[in-house]
Amino acid sequence: MKVMIIMGSQTDDVIMQECSKWLTWFQIPHEMVVASAHRNPDKVRDLMVNAQTNGFGVIIAAAGMAAALPGVCSAYTSLPVLGVPLDGGLPGGIDALYSIVQMPAGLPVGTLAVGKAGARNAAALAARILALRDNKVAKKLEEFKANDYRI
Repeated sequence: MKVMIIMGSQTDDVIMQECSKWLTWFQIPHEMVVASAHRNPDKVRDLMVNAQTNGFGVIIAAAGMAAALPGVCSAYTSLPVLGVPLDGGLPGGIDALYSIVQMPAGLPVGTLAVGKAGARNAAALAARILALRDNKVAKKLEEFKANDYRI
């Protein structure tokens, strides 16, 4: 199974490369897509509605400021959605963090830390989810843990 990394803006790529780097280390195929919940809502809907059919098992959605993207993703898919809040609005990305963590009941988004730490943890959490069904990923996860979460 693949992981989709979806970002609200191309400028988010700088941070989300950290996620991509770790997914690559875990040997998890992934794709990075730019689609804004505000500027490209139809594209986001289409990506989410078709994600499972297209071989994705986890969605990692990164957004700053209002950070609507992870919630919109969760509204259109039953796949696990992991939200990475990004700095860009209030200092420290606190506005994005609050937007992602305060989802209404029934629309869960697993919320990670702001920025690069959250991007890395999103990759590790996606690995844990996929390891439930993929022995190759499970072995890489054990290696990751045995190296004290550093490679």
